[in-house]
Formats: sequence, C-alpha cells, structure tokens
Amino acid sequence: MTATRQIHLGAVPYGTGGPGGHTLWLDPEIPGDASVNIDWFVEMAQLAERGRFDLVFIVDSQFITPFSPPHYLNRLEPLTLLSALATQTSRIGLVGTATTSFNSPFNLARRLGSLDLISRGRAGWNVVTTGDAGTAGNYGLDEHYDYDTRYGRASEYVELARALWDSYEDDAFPRDRATGRFLDPDKQHVLNHEGTYFKVRGPLNLERSAQGGPVIFQAGDSDQGRDLGASVGEGIFTFAPDIPSGQSFYDDIKTRARDRFGRNPDHLVVMPGIKVVVGDTDEEAREIEAANNDRDHTFGAALREFGRPFGWHDFTQYDLDAPFPAEALVHGERSFYTQAKAITQRAEDHGWTLRQAVEATRGFRKSEFVGSAATVADKLVEWFEARACDGFNIGLDHPANFRRIVDEVVPILQERGVFRTDYDSTHLRGHLGLPVPVNRHTAARAANPA
Repeated sequence: MTATRQIHLGAVPYGTGGPGGHTLWLDPEIPGDASVNIDWFVEMAQLAERGRFDLVFIVDSQFITPFSPPHYLNRLEPLTLLSALATQTSRIGLVGTATTSFNSPFNLARRLGSLDLISRGRAGWNVVTTGDAGTAGNYGLDEHYDYDTRYGRASEYVELARALWDSYEDDAFPRDRATGRFLDPDKQHVLNHEGTYFKVRGPLNLERSAQGGPVIFQAGDSDQGRDLGASVGEGIFTFAPDIPSGQSFYDDIKTRARDRFGRNPDHLVVMPGIKVVVGDTDEEAREIEAANNDRDHTFGAALREFGRPFGWHDFTQYDLDAPFPAEALVHGERSFYTQAKAITQRAEDHGWTLRQAVEATRGFRKSEFVGSAATVADKLVEWFEARACDGFNIGLDHPANFRRIVDEVVPILQERGVFRTDYDSTHLRGHLGLPVPVNRHTAARAANPA
C-alpha cells in the first residue's frame, strides 16, 4: 500500500443508456450505435486515462427483453471490447464483467489471462453469478441455479482461475537460444483440480502477466455475495445512498475479510457507484440533474424495467392501482432476489399499490455529488475521509459532463493531495495499491527447498 491513502476512480460507460437511462442516447454527443461503436469507447477510455483514472469498468448481462435499456439491447462483449481498448490506451485498468454461472473455467481463465498480457498487466475481472435468470435458457438450461449453487460455484471458480494463472512460474521460460532451451519443464504445473462443481486438469497454456493475474472485483450485496467479496474480492463494487450506509458496508466487508477469511482488509478496495453532475454553480448543476431525471425516468419505462429483479416478470399485466402483487416475488428467487425481496417488503410495509411501488423505484433521489467542481470535490473527499469508501465508480453518461469531471474536479483532488497527478505504476494492482501475488509454486519451492 502507498504511504498516503489516495482516492481511486473508475469510469463506467453506459453507451446509449443503462437502467434508468432509456433516453440517454438522445444526447447529440452520443452516437446512436455508441454501445457497439469502438471509436466511441476508445474516446471515452482515453479521456478517463487523461484524468488518471484507475480503471474503466464494462458491465454486462446476457439476457434481454424488449423492455431492456438501450445499452443492454445491443452491446459489445466485455473482454473483446477491453482487448481492443488495451491497444489504444497505455495505463488505465481494464475491468470487465464475466459470469461464473455460464462460462467454462479454463476458457474464461485463458481469455482473462490473455487480456492481462495484451494490456501488460491492466486486466480486472468483475465476478458475477448472473442475476438475470433468463440467461439460463441461452445456455441450454431449463432454470437458473439457486443462490447457494451460484455462490458455491463462484467461490470455487475464482480459486480455480487463480490456480490456472499460476500454471507457470515466472521464470519458466528461459528462451535460451544458445542452448535451445525454451521451457524449464519443472516450472510448468498440472493442476488436476477436482472440486464440488468443476474438474480441470490444466495447465493453462499462458504465462502470468506483470501483475501476476487479473484483479478480482465483486459486487454482490446478499449475505452470500458479501462473503464472496470478502473471501476473494480485491476490488468491491457497491452502492450506498449516503455516508452512514457507505460506512456500514465498508466496515462489514472489511471486517468479514479480516475475521472470517484471515485477509488484510487493506487489500480490498471499496468503490461505490455514483452519479456526478458538474455545473458552473451548485444551482445550475441541480437544474441539469433535474432535467436529466425528468427526461430519463418516465413511468412507462420504469414499469417495463420494474420486472428485472423479479426474473423479468411482466408487471404490465396487473392493475396498477390494486395492492402490490407480492406473489410475484417467487419469480425473483433465482434472479436478483435480494433486490426483489427488498422491493416487496417495502411495498407490504407501506401498503403500496403497484403504481406506488413503481413510483418509489423511479423516485428522484438527488445525488450527493452534484454541484460546482469544488462542491463535487468536497463531497468526494468527505466520503473518502469518513471511510465510507476507498474510491468511486463514476457513471459515464453525458460526455460533456464527464469532460468537466476530468478537467475541473480531478485537478482539485490533485491539488488537495488525495489523487495522483500521474500514474506511478504500469499495472492495475499498482494503481489500486494492491500487492502482486507470489506464484503459489514459487512460494512452495521457497518454503521447501530441495
């Protein structure tokens, strides 16, 4: 870890518009095909790199309906996209979402390891178990895995991937032309993994990168999700509406890491997702925020999108002014159940109709990070110093607004000494202040010399 604690920043591009942003694509600065337009992604990644951001984070899902947001309907596969971005950037971290529910461990470990080598050690993996239950049908399954199975698979999967990335010790390839010796076979290791969910022989036909393997990110908020993050996560993506909520999550995830899993809590970097709006004045920024909200959060779009946590259950079939249909919760049992359960419980506690429940989800919650550049910087520092987070994932929505973050907010953070003025590492672990893991076979050799 660096001696002086520094804020970490991630940029999350949503192309033509993600959840709650169905009309983002109407911004004339955003190409209508932005979510599949590599030139647009390159421009945004280079802008984030100019701002010395730690990383660009590409979200993903693999099940859609006509009600899905524009960005979800038509977007590039994350690891393919990030491999292209790796050739057009030089320092910024490249983090992509990939599911442990519907990928072969060997194949995904190889793809992620390849991104790590292509980028010279800038790759990160956002580990998800897939909440969209409909995805199962795209992979030949009649139903999605239950919660326990999803998280059991994920835990074993991550450890398996890490073992595969250690297939070669760092000096396994002498590549000595004089002797004709390309490989030291004693430093190639067969895995022979046989676990509860997976059986993989190995070794992986890929050497380790400069950072020893992709950084593991995790974003689950259920009890199982928090345990997964605390046990294997190095970067933790989350959401917190205010400082007390952020502090509660921050303390919980780091305490779990230390007390349940024997980890150094400083080796987990907590980065809640936030919306930032910058104006010439605080008043102007609030006006921009309100205008964006009025345009993006129509009731019709909110009703159609409401079913996602419930396995994309169709809520348009119900009487909007009848009591909330609590029986719909059953459809969320193998989807985003924590979120669906919370929505249902709130509706029952308040005696809401379906209309009222939908209105509550689309209700205009003012972001804390709205105002002049100085106001936004103050708020970022306040959260950071309160230990509500270690940094932030900033939603990249309107390009003009993101340029103001880079050109106006970042310099204030730099002047205050809480954000880098230049990159001091070539790989993502270095940006995040995380140690490079020692190859397990090298460590075993050192502990038990022949």
